[in-house]
Amino acid sequence: MNSKKTCLRIAANAAATILACLAVAGAAAAQEIKARTMKFAFSLAADHPLGQGAQKFADLVAEKSGGKMKVSIYANAVLGGDPQNLSAVRGGTLDFTSMATGLLAGIDKRFMVFDLPFLFNDAREAYAVSDGPVAQRLLNGLSDHGLIGLGIWGLGFRNMTNSKRPIAQAQDLQGLKMRVIAAPVYIDMFKTLGANPVPMTFGEVYGALESKAIDGQDNPVGVILSAKFAEVQKYLSLTRHIYTGMPFLMSRKTWDSMSDAERKIILEAAAEAKAEERRISQAKEAVAIDDLRKVMQVNTLTPEAVERLRGAVKPVVDKFAGEIGPDVMQQVTAELAALRAKN
Repeated sequence: MNSKKTCLRIAANAAATILACLAVAGAAAAQEIKARTMKFAFSLAADHPLGQGAQKFADLVAEKSGGKMKVSIYANAVLGGDPQNLSAVRGGTLDFTSMATGLLAGIDKRFMVFDLPFLFNDAREAYAVSDGPVAQRLLNGLSDHGLIGLGIWGLGFRNMTNSKRPIAQAQDLQGLKMRVIAAPVYIDMFKTLGANPVPMTFGEVYGALESKAIDGQDNPVGVILSAKFAEVQKYLSLTRHIYTGMPFLMSRKTWDSMSDAERKIILEAAAEAKAEERRISQAKEAVAIDDLRKVMQVNTLTPEAVERLRGAVKPVVDKFAGEIGPDVMQQVTAELAALRAKN
C-alpha cells in the first residue's frame, strides 16, 4: 500500500509541475501580447466582400489575442485613396491596407504579371497562382519597401460598364472615355482597344460617371454593385478581361514592433480572413449579376468575341512580359500549365 501511495503522490506532483509549467508558459505568452489598436483602411465599401474580409480579420485578431489587439476598419477611402494608404502603410502611420496588384507595379514591376489581360480562365487558376511560389516571392520582396505582404485576397474578374452602348467587340470601345486603375497594363490595354483611358482613384469614379466626365469604367461585378455604379451607368458587359488580386499589406514598422506571439496571431488571422473573403466573393458574384440585370442592360461576350479581344491585346501582353521578366513569366506559365493538365 505504501508503494502505491508513493506512486500516486509522485504522479500528482508531476501533474502539478506540468500544470505549473503550462501556467508559466501561458503567462509568458500573454505578456508577449500587448494591448494595441491598429488601423486597416481601404477604398471599397464595408459591405463589399473585401470589407467583410477585413472585418473577419479584425474579429479574429481580437479573438486570438484575448481582446488585447484591436483592428479598426476604415472603408470607402475615408482616410485617403489607394496611393495615400500605400504611402501611409509604408511610412508606419497606417497599419494595414489592401489594393489591386496593378498599383504595386510602381514598387515592383513584377506584380504586373497578375494583371495581364486574359491570363486566368477562372478563379481556381487565379487563387492557385496567387498562393503559389511566384506570388510568395514577390510578397516577400515587399519588405524592402516598408511593407509586409500577408497574402493576396481576391477582387474578382473585371467587367466593363458605360453609358453609351453594349461592348461586344473592340470596335465598341472606340472613343469611349474609360476610367482605369493608374497602372501601365490597364492604360495600354484600353488604348490598344481604341478607348481613351483616364487614370483615376476609385473614390473619384462615381462622381466622374455622374457628371459624364467619363463614359465608363471596369471592375468586378461585386464592386459595381456595392459602389452603386448602376445609378450612373446603363450598360454592363461581362468581358472578364482581367482578374484583380488584392494584396493584403501591413506596415513593416508595425510588424517589426511585434513579438513572435503577436506575429503568429496576425499571420493566422490573415490566412483565415483571406479564405473567408474569397468564399464570400465567389458566392456573391452570381447574385450580383442577377441584381444588376434588374437595373442595367447586361450582355455576355461569346467565346469567339473573347478570343478576338485576347488576340487584340496580345501586343500588350508581350510588351509587359518583357518588363516583368522571363523568370516570373516562365514560372507563372508553368504553374498554369500544370493546373490545366489536371483538368
